[in-house]
Amino acid sequence: MAIYNLQLPKMGESVSEATIVRWLKQPGDPVEEDEPVLEIATDKVDSDVPSPVSGILKEQRFVEGTVAQIGEVIATIETVEGNENADYTDERESVTSETAGEIDGQEIPGVEQLEESTHEPVPTKSTEGRFYSPLVKNIAAEEGISFDELEQIPGTGNEGRVTKQDILNYLASRRAGDQSEELKPMPVRGAESPTAFPISPQDEIIEMDRMRRLIADHMVRSVQTSPHVCSFVEADVTNLVHWRNKIKDVYEKREGEKITFTPIFIEAVTKAIRDFPMINISVNGTQIIKKRSINIGMATALPSGNLIVPVIKNADQLSLVGLSKSVNDLATRARGNRLKPDDIQDGTFTLTNIGAFGNIMGTPIINQPQVAILAVGTIAKKPAVIETEHGDLIGIRHLMYLSLSYDHRVVDGALGGKFVKRVADYLENWDINREI
Repeated sequence: MAIYNLQLPKMGESVSEATIVRWLKQPGDPVEEDEPVLEIATDKVDSDVPSPVSGILKEQRFVEGTVAQIGEVIATIETVEGNENADYTDERESVTSETAGEIDGQEIPGVEQLEESTHEPVPTKSTEGRFYSPLVKNIAAEEGISFDELEQIPGTGNEGRVTKQDILNYLASRRAGDQSEELKPMPVRGAESPTAFPISPQDEIIEMDRMRRLIADHMVRSVQTSPHVCSFVEADVTNLVHWRNKIKDVYEKREGEKITFTPIFIEAVTKAIRDFPMINISVNGTQIIKKRSINIGMATALPSGNLIVPVIKNADQLSLVGLSKSVNDLATRARGNRLKPDDIQDGTFTLTNIGAFGNIMGTPIINQPQVAILAVGTIAKKPAVIETEHGDLIGIRHLMYLSLSYDHRVVDGALGGKFVKRVADYLENWDINREI
């Protein structure tokens, strides 16, 4: 028999650790190749870790609720002889949920320790049970942050955990003299939770889940970072609507899936970005980072009521069929909680289709570190003036509003207005005879 070391897989350049949420297999359970062994959560997305081999789960090296670093061995699997994927190693003492602790002074994965420091070590957990990862504890020790001070830093991670970004944001604010604003007491669960306003006994108290906390923090940070400006354009998409009605049944029969308006909007956005590449940027201090790739995020509503933004990489290089398949695939996997961390990273521009909910227009918040986001409203039939060579006529047209929010630090009204108008132009001038 051989022992395979299951490592925490790499999940994108910006992800360095993950919380062990739940073990799906227990020691002694059989494991099939590609079968999920455990659930993990990062600061970006929740996902499963599948096993690359078949065998028997021998041990769990981390207990639920602890944090593992990318590349660390999180479990061992006893494989059958001849398994080509197996990593043949000597069996060693390890930590399971029953034996988590220090063995003979050896540092064991899953048991949090601090490197030597002149500052008092930070406990792994607070009296309220909030967990602190090794990375956060090391930063706290190096920066001289006391345990009481650490306890007061609002956490956006799983179960209110303080993430690396949380403590870095706090340090930046403290250095800027904003310590009093950041040091707000952590909310306490229960009837005695301090509030800024009275709560009636008839009111229902609902704790934000992990994803909602992340969304809230991301939105507040965006508004604090970027001065938002919004420009609006009304587009006549009559030709586009007639074209889609004409080809949608043939397309569904041929491709086995529907074609929605979203990939069409994304195609128009990518064309407009090519025309105005300074919309496809980000800001780093006083530097403007011009992005080479055009990666379009598509805001997706989840059954839970939360929101996530999967990203279509190099969207400008895809055909309309390719865009349609990417949109359908990402939307399906998002709603089924099957996105991978890489699926929601590296976006350079975001589209949100508020028309799907019957909204005519909106003023969306920029998805940092991007500098612009486009909201597309519902398509509605309206009476409109039609200009012809024989004079003006009144006719029924399919109209919609486009609203672009942009970062006024680097995008002025001229660029923002021209960009959203160019998107509208591409939609209005749709070829009614286009083949797909």
